[in-house]
Amino acid sequence: MSNEWRLVGDSPLHIDELPKAASELIKHSGAHRVWLIRGEMGAGKTTLVREIVGKLGVDAVVASPTFSIVNQYGNEEGKLVYHFDLYRLKNEMEAFDIGLEEYLNSGNRCLIEWPEKLERLLPDQYFEVQIQPHDVLSRKIYYRCHD
Repeated sequence: MSNEWRLVGDSPLHIDELPKAASELIKHSGAHRVWLIRGEMGAGKTTLVREIVGKLGVDAVVASPTFSIVNQYGNEEGKLVYHFDLYRLKNEMEAFDIGLEEYLNSGNRCLIEWPEKLERLLPDQYFEVQIQPHDVLSRKIYYRCHD
């Protein structure tokens, strides 16, 4: 797959369609385990991650890891999903301190909000999602693979 942006569903998507969008994103992500979730403050990144995590079989309350930096979720099969919010990181050393490299190399799915904070530390291969507000109740969601 080329790394051109592709649109999820019939755009814009109403927020009630996020579960369907999450399923489509999972399907198109293929074998990619590292996902970069981009969007402005309040665009709905955590809401979308909540739907993705649910579609991956996790039955847990998914909250933004704004202060903890990373939340870990597991499904009934024992597969782990890591959800990062890098917004508050000040520098690369803080990323090393939380073990970002170990998480990224774990083979588990890593969903990363605010990846632009640490672009240099991210792997070359990843799945990228861009969420853009259209209006209060709808979003445009784009994705692309980087192989």
